[in-house]
Amino acid sequence: MGLLDGKTALVTGGATGIGLASAVRLAAEGAHVFITGRRKIELDAAVEVIGSAATAVIGDISNLADLDVLYDAIRSRGRGLDVLFANAAVAEFVTLEHVSEEHFDTLFGINVRGTLFTVQKALPLLNDGASVILNGSTNMDVGAEAFGVYAATKAASRSFSRTWANELKGRGIRVNTITPGPTDTPGLSGLAPDADAAAGLKQQLATHVPLGRLGRPEEIAAAVAFLASEQSSFITGSSLYVDGGLNQI
Repeated sequence: MGLLDGKTALVTGGATGIGLASAVRLAAEGAHVFITGRRKIELDAAVEVIGSAATAVIGDISNLADLDVLYDAIRSRGRGLDVLFANAAVAEFVTLEHVSEEHFDTLFGINVRGTLFTVQKALPLLNDGASVILNGSTNMDVGAEAFGVYAATKAASRSFSRTWANELKGRGIRVNTITPGPTDTPGLSGLAPDADAAAGLKQQLATHVPLGRLGRPEEIAAAVAFLASEQSSFITGSSLYVDGGLNQI
């Protein structure tokens, strides 16, 4: 018996990294998992990894028409939605003097606007007692250079989780934030211009983590599964840090 037998879950940005690891874990716990992302090749590969319990729907969460297509697919299954992991996000190093309208609009368009409408458009499908999980970041707590816009988007996400937990409590819907520390994902490597720079970035980040290493996507996924399940039935409006002690010690 899995923690999520018979449940239906959605993971946005579910083709790689934390999203893929979470989709794999939720499926292993018994859920049928919908995943969405912008690149069909990566989505198809993810479905191969997750198995028959996965359905992929291509789309961009910042495009409201794409969200409608996604939720039409979930609606057609006829079982509503029990778990929503709003994971999709983008990041880029840009210092204040180099922030452009495009950089700001892209990050806020996906990380904030996209997250908001991902959850809003899910409301008619969310079953009473559902779990909504937003993907945060330890960067929202600190002033890391060149990460100002990204950190601001994650601070907005954290604020959303508090408000939505209050607004949805009447339906028994819990809303929480998962807050990973630096995690070894393709997205983290993609912040660097090449493989050597990526290795250096990861090594430098690991030196700041009390446990002495980066997180693994599977470790974040385990925490997502906890928040998705009845094991966290008395937790809402919270931020669960999975950061190796980075922002705790």
